[in-house]
Amino acid sequence: MSTNLLGSPFLLKNVLTISPYNNNKLSIFTIKACLHSSRTKTPNPNKSQIDDHVYNYTKYCTPNFPDHVSQTPISEKELKNTRNGGILDDFEKKGVLDLWLKMQDEARFDVEQEPILENYYKNSILVQDCMESALAYHLSLKLSNSSLPSDALFELFMGVLIEDQELIFDVTDDLRAVKERDPACVSYVHCFLNFKGFLACQAHRISHRLWSKGRKIVALVIQNRVCEVFAVDIHPGAKIGSGILLDHATGVVIGETAVIGNNVSILHNVTLGGTGKVCGDRHPKIGDGVLIGAGTCVLGNVRIEDGAKIGAGSVVLMEVPARTTAVGNPARLIGGKENPIKLDKIPSLTMDHTSHMSDWSDYVI
Repeated sequence: MSTNLLGSPFLLKNVLTISPYNNNKLSIFTIKACLHSSRTKTPNPNKSQIDDHVYNYTKYCTPNFPDHVSQTPISEKELKNTRNGGILDDFEKKGVLDLWLKMQDEARFDVEQEPILENYYKNSILVQDCMESALAYHLSLKLSNSSLPSDALFELFMGVLIEDQELIFDVTDDLRAVKERDPACVSYVHCFLNFKGFLACQAHRISHRLWSKGRKIVALVIQNRVCEVFAVDIHPGAKIGSGILLDHATGVVIGETAVIGNNVSILHNVTLGGTGKVCGDRHPKIGDGVLIGAGTCVLGNVRIEDGAKIGAGSVVLMEVPARTTAVGNPARLIGGKENPIKLDKIPSLTMDHTSHMSDWSDYVI
């Protein structure tokens, strides 16, 4: 009988006994071994001893929902294994290992510049063997309290990250998104350790996996701790793609049935909420490449199509077409509803908040 790490409240007790708290290290090779041991069945001459879904990365990857705006399923990306034991090959293909090694180099450089941070960087990055253990360790310290010990959280988080190897690809996509789009981000390790929007997003990815596995109580506890520590409130039921930037992130609220596509940038004090009078599917659906400015409220089960931009402080109650800009309270399309001005670049990547201002405002100082 195969072991389901996420389905067990004891997670890694019988499979994984290593953690930063007992001075042991976790490597990608150990993760691979843990997956093998946790999936091994009674030998069958007609079938591999490892469940097929160990290598099925499509199961928990990008959100799978019928009304998502032009979401490309991961299966269409044709992740192929080129050597034996394809898990490690996919890590290399996605650049996870290269990024992890770069983060360790950045950590060593920072310690040279600021020796006072040696223990901080050592425990968080330099003694860790892989990005999964570093993320689990760092989040467990951030979210722990007197009644929720960090070692228990570490085991919980590592269980999720081991069970769902695709998660680490989303983590690296988010890291690159922050580094590329936020001029205040000086390095990958700076983001990984200090950017609460990034950390809140990764904690949500873990809580969402737990929620999807039926472990709703612990998922809600993680949501609560993230809200208390990072001032970001994302319901574990919300579905979020990869390449996400939560810039500053303070005051971000995302409801249970909200859906966010890939390569989306969201500023602080943004609410993706309900109207307060509808049950069921009641929250916004955000397409790929969308930019949502600071202080914006998008309310109800409305769609913000691919490549759209929402100006800061707007209140959106209706659909926003692809590659258009909506501003104001209530929000209106730049250029008008009949012939809105179309954006020629992806706003979430350019992070341009003020284009076409002259087309809708005579604002002067």
